[in-house]
Amino acid sequence: MLFEVPWEGWTTGLAHEDWRYIEIRRRTKSPALYWVASLVSLHLTPTLLVFAAALALRLMEAVVCGATNLDIAGVDVIAKSPFDTDAGDVMAAHGIILGTTENLGYMSGALKDFFDRCYYPLLDNTQGLPYALYIRAGLDGTGATRGVESITTGLKWKIVQEPLLCHGKYKPCFLDNCRELGSVMAAGLEAGLF
Repeated sequence: MLFEVPWEGWTTGLAHEDWRYIEIRRRTKSPALYWVASLVSLHLTPTLLVFAAALALRLMEAVVCGATNLDIAGVDVIAKSPFDTDAGDVMAAHGIILGTTENLGYMSGALKDFFDRCYYPLLDNTQGLPYALYIRAGLDGTGATRGVESITTGLKWKIVQEPLLCHGKYKPCFLDNCRELGSVMAAGLEAGLF
C-alpha cells in the first residue's frame, strides 16, 4: 500500500456531525452550495455561545441583545440553557459568556451541572477559550466568582473582561451593563482580539 491511512475516521468520517453542518445541509439544496455555505458560516465567522441559569434570563437576553447589535455583523450568537449545552457546543464556539446567579455563596446549580458534565471532555480541547462572566448576586458575588474561576482556570480558559457583578436589589442598569458585556465580547471576537 503506497499510502497508509493515519486513522480509521480518515476515510469513513467521524461518528457524529456538528449540528450546525446538519442545519446548513438541510437548508442548501446543492452540494456545491453546501460546501461554500459551511466554509463561510462556520469557518470564517466566529461563534459566541451565551448561557445562563433560569433566574438570570433577563440578563442573558440583554447580553444577547448587546452581542447582536447592528454594529457587529461578523459573529454568530447562540443562546442556550446550561442544561441544554454540551461539550460539543463549547468546542464549536470561539468565545463564551457564562451567566449565573449566586446561590448560597456559590454558582447556580445549572452552571455547576454544566461543568460537572462537560469538564473532562473540554479539558484538553478548549484551552485558551476566551470567556466572560456575569453574576446576579444577592451578596457580594465573591464565592460564585471564585467557584467559576477555579473551574475555568483548570480548563485553562482565558478571561477577557473582569466579571460583571450585578449585586444587591435589582437595578435597571444591570441590563445596560449586560448589553455592554455582550457587545464588547462580540466586537472583540469579530476583530480577532480574543
